[in-house]
Amino acid sequence: MDTKPPLPQAIWERTPAEVQAYICALEARVAVLEAMVQHLPATIQQLTERLQQNSRTSSRPPSSDPPHAMGKRPRREPTGRRPGGQPGHEGQARTLVPVEEVDVVVPVKPARCHHCQHPLQGEDPQPQRHQVTEIPPVKPIVTEYQVHRLVCPACGEETRAEVPVGVPMGGFGPRLQAITALCTGAYHLSKRTTQRALADLLGVQLGLGTIANLEQATGQAVAKPVAEARAYVQHQSAAYLDETGWREGRQRAWLWTAVTAWVTVFVIRASRGGQVARELLGERFWGGLVTDRWSGYTWYSTWRRQVCWAPLRRDIDAMIERGGRSRELGEALRAQAQQMFQWWYRVREGTLAHTTFTSYMGFQAKSPENLLSVFAANHRGCCYIVSGSSMCAGSPRPLGARSRSRAVGELK
Repeated sequence: MDTKPPLPQAIWERTPAEVQAYICALEARVAVLEAMVQHLPATIQQLTERLQQNSRTSSRPPSSDPPHAMGKRPRREPTGRRPGGQPGHEGQARTLVPVEEVDVVVPVKPARCHHCQHPLQGEDPQPQRHQVTEIPPVKPIVTEYQVHRLVCPACGEETRAEVPVGVPMGGFGPRLQAITALCTGAYHLSKRTTQRALADLLGVQLGLGTIANLEQATGQAVAKPVAEARAYVQHQSAAYLDETGWREGRQRAWLWTAVTAWVTVFVIRASRGGQVARELLGERFWGGLVTDRWSGYTWYSTWRRQVCWAPLRRDIDAMIERGGRSRELGEALRAQAQQMFQWWYRVREGTLAHTTFTSYMGFQAKSPENLLSVFAANHRGCCYIVSGSSMCAGSPRPLGARSRSRAVGELK
């Protein structure tokens, strides 16, 4: 196939063949580079969006936010007031312990008048109270039980005494065991940090293996109340489930949580599958279930499952951060979501009837779908998932919702 020469025909015919070949090679290379450059803007935009992601625009935890992410928050305008408490502000001070609960009361009276040095006597009916709270020196109490074995003078049989009832068979008492488990559990301290804390604060020397054994013993001790808590969760009218994973060495595990109004249950499993959710809820759970969009929860009935709004709101914030026409769509969706939550807050306050709210949501549930359809029809671009089922905020049941996900154009 003949192609147009890069130079006028007369000049091209006078050009040596070697130069013509070199120019053609350069043109072919330029064409390849131009094709590569055409794909760079989209790649750069994707990488830029990935670098700009934080806990507000993605599912990343707040602890992963870089320091500069804090700078994106809008700065407050100076008010001209001095820092600290303002006039009329009710101060916050430490409350004094009632006198009847004080361990030691030390009366402090002046011996002489500071003006004329005359001796002073009597009582101040309202003395100034100054309390000092201190922790006494902590010294571990070591109790030794010397179990004797005695020989019967009549028959010669040896009899050994039994350890008194209630004495721990291990080397540590229940209070020390509970403090150790509290440090590694509720306070999230490592075993090594717990080891140093117990030595520095309590004067107790424990090995790392001993701490692990105390943890296991505590787990066995609370097994019964934990089972009761899990049974309680399985009989509630609503539950919130979530999971988060981490790596320890080469192994992967997930921390699962089931939250209800009064009880929260945690379990650690080596799986993120739906069978763990079934284990937490039980086979007879029939309440409202609030989850994110993870596929491990799709086994539960759609009409009794509430999809969490947090991921959807993060997707909308990410659309706004993208700018351009995507920002227009994101702001419109966010305005509709805010309107819905304002109605729901009024329902909770008692200023809006639930039936009225349901009527409002019958129209509101169609608004995002119509808005996405209009933008998708008017703009072209690649697909960006922004929403799942249209759910009623605060209610585990969707209102006229479809279970399938929706996709709209990523506006450019």
